[in-house]
Amino acid sequence: MAAADAEPEELHPLAGLDRVIHSPARLMVMTNLYVVESAEFIALMNLTGLSWGNLSTHLSKLEEAGYVAMQKGFRGKKPYTTISLTAGGRDAFKAYKDQMQGVLAELPD
Repeated sequence: MAAADAEPEELHPLAGLDRVIHSPARLMVMTNLYVVESAEFIALMNLTGLSWGNLSTHLSKLEEAGYVAMQKGFRGKKPYTTISLTAGGRDAFKAYKDQMQGVLAELPD
């Protein structure tokens, strides 16, 4: 079989990575959300170092993929947004993590 005809996984284990998660900014978001039940937008902004607009854009892509859910509300008169991983997002991140660990484990020391 020619390399052009091969499935991505046959080319290299990294070729099949979830590109939605693999973006550095989205990977930071997913990593932070994976270890908590939920996080507020401002906390994610501080943890990732992303600007408001940049974080908002990446969260929209993750939401479109079905990986995160956003809940908007008010505390008094101040708006806030809480973000959490969906079950599908948690599964996708675990698969991504397992795939990366497998590739890294094969590298020589």
